[in-house]
Amino acid sequence: MRSLDQWLAYQAQVHPQTIDLGLERLSVVLDRLQWQQPRVPVITIAGTNGKGSVSAYCAAILSAAGFKVGTFTSPHLRDYRERIQIHDRWVHAAELTEAFERIEVARGSVALTFFEFNALAALLIFDAAALDAWVLEIGMGGRLDAVNVVDGDVAVITSIGLDHQEYLGDTLEAIAREKAGIFRPGKTAVIGGREPSLVLEEAARGMKSPLKRLAIEYNYILDGAGWRYRGTRWDLPHLPAPALPGAIQFTNAATAIAALEEIAPRLSVPAAAVARGLIEVRLPGRFQLIAPAMGAPRWVLDVAHNPDAARVLARNLNANPIAGKTLAVCGILMDKNAAGIAAIMDDCIDAWWCASIDGARGRNGEALANVIRDQVAIPVRAADSVASACQAALSAAGPQDRIVVFGSFHTVGPALDWLESQGLLPPMARPEYTPR
Repeated sequence: MRSLDQWLAYQAQVHPQTIDLGLERLSVVLDRLQWQQPRVPVITIAGTNGKGSVSAYCAAILSAAGFKVGTFTSPHLRDYRERIQIHDRWVHAAELTEAFERIEVARGSVALTFFEFNALAALLIFDAAALDAWVLEIGMGGRLDAVNVVDGDVAVITSIGLDHQEYLGDTLEAIAREKAGIFRPGKTAVIGGREPSLVLEEAARGMKSPLKRLAIEYNYILDGAGWRYRGTRWDLPHLPAPALPGAIQFTNAATAIAALEEIAPRLSVPAAAVARGLIEVRLPGRFQLIAPAMGAPRWVLDVAHNPDAARVLARNLNANPIAGKTLAVCGILMDKNAAGIAAIMDDCIDAWWCASIDGARGRNGEALANVIRDQVAIPVRAADSVASACQAALSAAGPQDRIVVFGSFHTVGPALDWLESQGLLPPMARPEYTPR
């Protein structure tokens, strides 16, 4: 019997391609497993940025209302089990390996990608957990993403930006068309971006899906330290500020509430649960602030890995000025727009350390440094790992400085591991869900 680590290593070799979009392989395996669509409310969430935050708000609010909710997200930061959470706890390793064994038997000669194994395991585990609701984050695009085998009762698209162009298209319209593939006939389509998208609107109308657009069918109003949500069913004044930092989190929280509002006829979510969920939500790596002991620099960790996300990070840094310098530890995958990210972050950063990222899509630290040097006129150094880049930045930082780690999940995750190893971060809690 394989261990979890052995299963993950094996799955990375089953399919000749890391990414191979399409639903045919999953449909074949699901038929063999006799899987059926869930009978409880399902929220599916796509978008270029903000998916993880909206998923976290949905899950936190539903949990605060007393419901059992399963959440599927990707990728993970530090532990694979982060991807599948049940009742706010990670899936148990034994439950995960059991699901993998069932999938392996059912697939026969069908070559599944690493992500397809992941998505199938989540569906089987959620099916067995007797949940009240599912919250599913789309991995890439929408139309051909593995998660799209599930028919959502509410489909959310948080934002449209240029990312994964080699798979989704090189225009915003093409990318929007792919993401609109998660819409279902007659089911509400929630749009979280403020910029209008005719492609999304036309797709929703073509399916007779009720449109729910930010600043039109629903909106939020800032009011002192709190805020107010107004939608098609709910009017919620005096809400607490979201626990996740950054101005964009009001938009993400409102988008999540707009989705929950649509399943309210089936699951009653009181205003008190909304407020509690906003306070209790946790999501590492999204403008995550770490303040060690007095006299030590602060850390900011953010998974921003495309130009749109970099703009949000830059706004958050500018909105939180410091007396000292801002030092960057940056690692960006080869298929990402590193030059565009560097140009956007230039005004916020006083020195750069570029870290190597391993893997098929990884990028060498020196190669990244060469890209960054073409965009900025300040010191740019290379490091052979995220850990060594963090150590170098910390050695150069003064007590009033801050170190911003960003560029990828593959950068922030190792940085969190390093911070924990140095005693700068409490040991990571690893709560597991035990189904039996």
